[in-house]
Amino acid sequence: MLNLNQIPSTPKFFGRRKGRVVRKAKQFLLENMLPQIRVTPETNFDAESLFGSPKQEVCLEIGFGDGQHLFGQALKNPKNGYLGVEVFQNGVANLLTLISGIKEGDNLPDKVDVCEYNVQNIRVFDDDVRLLFKAIPDAFFDKVYLLFPDPWPKNKHASRRFVNSENLKEIKRILKSGGIFRIATDHPVYKKHVLRTMHQNSDFLWTAKCGDDWRKEPSDWVKTKYQQKAIREGRRPVFFDYRKV
Repeated sequence: MLNLNQIPSTPKFFGRRKGRVVRKAKQFLLENMLPQIRVTPETNFDAESLFGSPKQEVCLEIGFGDGQHLFGQALKNPKNGYLGVEVFQNGVANLLTLISGIKEGDNLPDKVDVCEYNVQNIRVFDDDVRLLFKAIPDAFFDKVYLLFPDPWPKNKHASRRFVNSENLKEIKRILKSGGIFRIATDHPVYKKHVLRTMHQNSDFLWTAKCGDDWRKEPSDWVKTKYQQKAIREGRRPVFFDYRKV
């Protein structure tokens, strides 16, 4: 069991934790459904215990936004387990809506049971992933997704970007040998930042074989609302797959 006293002081978080007012149905899901799939730093990180059955692959999505990619992956791959991390309360609520199908205006049930839904292979940590790293065993995940993170484009904010040496040490540790770290971004500053930072890191190997590989969606990709908005506004997303050496 993790000793919480060993967790370092809370890292400073930059970004939103809550947006517009969460409406009745989503608030109901946050109060009644989220506790059934919530992960904490005290969670037993054994795949069978975490998901209730053995899993072929276990994957982590850091900052899952409105949950479309996470939900889509879990729906397509029921034999895998997915841990999603998101601090933005409205995004967590949207993921719960996708899983349950309960929408605003519906008659709310007396209770919800995640075992009744088609997607049962998602777990959620609704806080900063850095608070969870110490609880995750070495070589636990087959894949880690970091999709469209905040680019923090100004030089004075560069230290806030998730792709940095300290976080990459943790990603390396929690990924299995040969595991994939996937980064997607539509921002030119972050593209350059990823290329430069990952090139300097000998723990990961870029899997691209030709110049156009990183501009194509991966074969198992699930489109996100943010991605579609970026394309409409003329920003072309790129997709980096790095394999742990």
